[in-house]
Amino acid sequence: MTTSSERPKHFSMLRDLQLADFFTLANAACGMGAVFFAMFYVAETSISHFYVAAAFAPAAFIFDVLDGRIARWRHAHSALGRELDSLSDVISFGVAPATLAFAAGMRGGWDLIALAYFVCCGVSRLARFNVTAETLSAGANKVKYFEGTPIPTSVVLTGVLAWCASQDRLADALYGGAWQIGPAVLHPMALLFVLSGSLMISKTLRIPKF
Repeated sequence: MTTSSERPKHFSMLRDLQLADFFTLANAACGMGAVFFAMFYVAETSISHFYVAAAFAPAAFIFDVLDGRIARWRHAHSALGRELDSLSDVISFGVAPATLAFAAGMRGGWDLIALAYFVCCGVSRLARFNVTAETLSAGANKVKYFEGTPIPTSVVLTGVLAWCASQDRLADALYGGAWQIGPAVLHPMALLFVLSGSLMISKTLRIPKF
């Protein structure tokens, strides 16, 4: 017979959340805000919706920085917090930029492949980080360097798209135009997402983490 002391402890989501985790969830909320407003832009073509969607990216970045700082300040690191951070980053710095790129006009067949590749690279990069974080930290409280560029660097891509919007260079007016390659269309700007994704999964590129 199993006694009460031998029973596994019930996992309470709300009870186990740390202060830093609420900032992580705010990061995820910003990512979803970006996705929603990008879809609003596709539906209504109101440039203000596009700018709001782009503005959620730096907001998500701020929350992403703060959650790490707060966790270190309170010495409240946990497996739950690490998973929340990765899942939030996938939304805010993977799915959201790709959605904004689609809204900006990258809707050709090759564009979609490029954007899907970018998101898959982001997911893979975060999964690798979670698996190797303990090894890379070498017993310290934080990882000393990133293998590949961190996924929040995609904020730069969102900034580029916002710049295009400010120059009235969206849809057919995207920089580089649109190329018909075989059965599908490619906007050369989509290659920026391919480059960003490739840098994220690089094994040889090591960036010190401060």
